[in-house]
Amino acid sequence: MKNLLVLFVCIIILGFWTVWTDLNESVAVTGGTETTVCSFISPIIRNTVLRASSPASPQETVSGVVQDDNGPVAGAIVRVQATDNKTTTAADGSFTLTGLEAAAAVTVTAWADGYYVGWITASAGPEPVTILLKSYYTTDNPDYSWFSMEGAEGSLSCGKCMPAYTEWMADAHSQSAVNPRFLTMYNGTDVHGNQSPATRYGYNRDYGKFPLLPDPNVPYYGPGYKLDFPQTAGNCATCHVPSAAAKPGQAYAVDVNQVTGIDAEGVFCDFCHKIGEVTLDPSTGLLYPNMPGVLSMRLYRPHGEEQLFFGNFDDVTRRVSYLPLVEESAFCATCHFGIFWDTVVYNSFGEWLESSYSDPENGQTCQDCHMPVAGYDYFVFPENGGLYRDPNRIFSHLMPGAMDEELLQNAVTMTASATLEAGTLAVQVSITNDRTGHHIPTDSPLRHLILLVSATDADGGSLTRLDGSTVPEWGGVGEPANGYYAGLPGKGFAKILEELWTGISPSGVYWNPTRILSDNRLAAFATDTSTYTFDAKTESEIDVKVVLLFRRAFKELTNQKDWEVPDIVMEQLELSVKNP
Repeated sequence: MKNLLVLFVCIIILGFWTVWTDLNESVAVTGGTETTVCSFISPIIRNTVLRASSPASPQETVSGVVQDDNGPVAGAIVRVQATDNKTTTAADGSFTLTGLEAAAAVTVTAWADGYYVGWITASAGPEPVTILLKSYYTTDNPDYSWFSMEGAEGSLSCGKCMPAYTEWMADAHSQSAVNPRFLTMYNGTDVHGNQSPATRYGYNRDYGKFPLLPDPNVPYYGPGYKLDFPQTAGNCATCHVPSAAAKPGQAYAVDVNQVTGIDAEGVFCDFCHKIGEVTLDPSTGLLYPNMPGVLSMRLYRPHGEEQLFFGNFDDVTRRVSYLPLVEESAFCATCHFGIFWDTVVYNSFGEWLESSYSDPENGQTCQDCHMPVAGYDYFVFPENGGLYRDPNRIFSHLMPGAMDEELLQNAVTMTASATLEAGTLAVQVSITNDRTGHHIPTDSPLRHLILLVSATDADGGSLTRLDGSTVPEWGGVGEPANGYYAGLPGKGFAKILEELWTGISPSGVYWNPTRILSDNRLAAFATDTSTYTFDAKTESEIDVKVVLLFRRAFKELTNQKDWEVPDIVMEQLELSVKNP
């Protein structure tokens, strides 16, 4: 207010100065010094204007102390809310924030590990302020009824205020409990509910009973956990239905067919934002054995009127605490690493850990790719009181993955060359995993890539392959026009599991003992180069087409389950070669 008054006085003086100058245009200057009144008014005006427009002066600060019930809190982050203007408290809890606009009231927040975010409304000035931090609870209530608001149950309660809700609804995490591929593999059915016969068993004196191959004379709708273990539930729920599995004694007891209510929402908002810690083996950086999903999570479910949400901001003035873990790959580890019968099946986290992407200085986290910036600058709708923030700190909850075409088409780089010499066409194809922090493909052993290389003459006829690999049998035996590519020039990329007792391969039945028969997937920054030759003695002009496909599951299993999982074209190149 004081500065505004000074500026007003300056304007009045400037007006008088202009009039006085006009009246004294003819006044002589003696000895180089103006004899008008302006000679002393002008420096006053100049100094006043300079002071009014100069950078923040020492008075334009907020100072104070952050403390809890026991005294000062050292190392707390103090911030002008929703800005980058921040500092850290000293050993005595003191802080000073500079660069504030004079007389402007701002919200100053403070956060330290183990506390809710504290805050106070303050203005620049000499009076110190005190921000009190309150410790959040360290207990966990397994009987907690998940968050609801204004009559909205489950994650819909978040949708009233947050744009992330509609993103999450389109994300695979919201479907983890009801995904038809998951349920049909769990139950041994197709998508229409037809169920395969119960597993037949043989007996060995040394090993006891063991599974037999399915009866080829009986309709078969694919494998299923419940066909092999009808009296148990398995540990699928620890990742697919975590809220149900997180109840005492339920990790291996949740039948995923019986879940209802919010449990059926899969990996939902309130659940993720209640995860406060993840337990990893410090010697490996991975999960401990037989501890998938919720078994390696520390949840903070409240009692009574308590509440707590963890997030990636240290200045949210609600029942919130900042948690750096939510922006670390370790947050994803519990459900993206899994060992079954001593065979590593799911390993996207371990693959990332082994790659240069895990370098803390120059690497990238899972979230960098799978939770990119959302493209807007608030995480609560402004009409609901949300603050505008740095858009680079607002991350999408679409979490693109194996069903996202754009993500897959930006996962690898493929190049190809074609040369024609002495009647032989040679096509060389290189695929580099240069944009993905884990193997391509990753996690589910059903996922694979198929590379197709074709050469046709001017009439559209296919040239005969002379040399080079072909697509394996698991690429599908049948008509290529219907997606059956076995035997065609090209190759497949997959981690192939073989069931130890039945010898079935490839397999996704990792709840039974399996072994890795082969694994030629592309690790981060790895390159695969393959060459194919074709008979082109009589051809004058040749068209070459190279296509890289991503397939969610093997063709035979897809047919058994009647899944709708169209191939996704990751890369495609076309070349033309003329005979000299």
